[in-house]
Amino acid sequence: MNRLIPLILAVALFMENMDSTVIATSLPAIALDIHTSPIALKLALTSYLVSLAIFIPISGWMADRFGAKQVFRAAIGVFVVGSVACAISNSLGAFVLARFLQGIGGAMMTPVGRLVLVRATPKSDLVAAMSWLSIPALVGPLVGPPVGGFITTYFSWHWIFLINVPIGFIGIFLATRYLPEMEREPTPPLDFIGFVLSGVAASGVVFGLSVVSLPALPPMTGIVTVVVGLVCGALYLYHARRARHPLLALDLFRNQLFRASVLGGGLFRIGIGAVPFLLPLMFQLAFGLTPFESGMITFVTALGALGMKFVTARLFRAMGFRRVLIIGSLVAAGTIAANGFFTPQTPYWLMLAVIFAGGFIRSMFFTGINALAYAEVPAADTSKATPIAAVAQQLNIALGVALAGGILEFQLSLHGGALTLADFHIAFFIVAAVSAVASLWFFRLSPDAGNAVSGYKGRVARKADASAPAE
Repeated sequence: MNRLIPLILAVALFMENMDSTVIATSLPAIALDIHTSPIALKLALTSYLVSLAIFIPISGWMADRFGAKQVFRAAIGVFVVGSVACAISNSLGAFVLARFLQGIGGAMMTPVGRLVLVRATPKSDLVAAMSWLSIPALVGPLVGPPVGGFITTYFSWHWIFLINVPIGFIGIFLATRYLPEMEREPTPPLDFIGFVLSGVAASGVVFGLSVVSLPALPPMTGIVTVVVGLVCGALYLYHARRARHPLLALDLFRNQLFRASVLGGGLFRIGIGAVPFLLPLMFQLAFGLTPFESGMITFVTALGALGMKFVTARLFRAMGFRRVLIIGSLVAAGTIAANGFFTPQTPYWLMLAVIFAGGFIRSMFFTGINALAYAEVPAADTSKATPIAAVAQQLNIALGVALAGGILEFQLSLHGGALTLADFHIAFFIVAAVSAVASLWFFRLSPDAGNAVSGYKGRVARKADASAPAE
């Protein structure tokens, strides 16, 4: 396997994933500097998610029409321009628009980067390649808070965005020199109606859930936008059945492996998406730790994620997708539930061990479900599968944050006052249960599911190998 390709893509995706969370720690400093409130500034977080939701569906069509490598490089450039715009913003409106521009670049970087990897990698090497590409999604949200806190405390919040400039230029250079040239695929006309409906549907749900869980606007605003999003989603389903070339090819869900990856993996992501939201809050509000101290503890998850990449391919080759994903989803859910037993008296070494194990097992699981999505998808349909998987991922992460925020809000309504340690414990147990339910999707898979990708030899194949005469 050519490891250089996933590493180049991973660097760009790490920049995006870290940047999407790094500003959370710096909101008070940015708000003070541009003369607004931190609550109002959370609209900047939401505008980024909305931009992703709108433009991810069109990423596959763009890659086929203009070339995946060219679109990936352009996406890095747009992200860098948006980063500079964030750094020079001097008002709430300017900052929100700059984050929206960043989101356009991010919407193309993630799915198109994954598409480049799938097209450039033999299926037998896909698990190993995905293990490198999955690291940014796990490491970024956990590295972001401590890095953001350090830069804001000892330098200036502007550098959070300006450091993307040299990283972006390096990414463009490496992509230009080392990524393979890919032929442009024949593309039908853009499904404009589908683009509008899918954009309103995804952005409505993401925006509404973000507002409900992070009340920057009245809750009714979130409820209304979620309803509008769901209605447009239903209209898209109606449209997609009749369009000759729908933007999102929903017929891919007829494939059991793709369906299990997107829906089963999505259910797991709802639980996992809540952890980066709940854990730092519990450490700061219930344990009394500083943001930097909290970030240094949660950072251990990143070390676990990095450690898993060395054994992921061997694990799937030895056990197959079905067994690893069933066990992985249950064990990962157990590590989430274990967070619900933490107290200020819990030894730090024990908390670090549990958090490390959680990062380790989640890295393995995400690698598996990302590779499983493409196990039986023909090469000609990879550009159709990628945006569906990416949109589902964003929606499920937003659902995870909304679920966690909703649980905490409900607990507050029961007892009033401030959040207690017990409130966080209950939230961890609930989201762990949601993640555990994902295992049901993988019980339905054949033991030999996705063998061409995992390299796993089932019992029948192993018996045949054992009985074959030696040469």
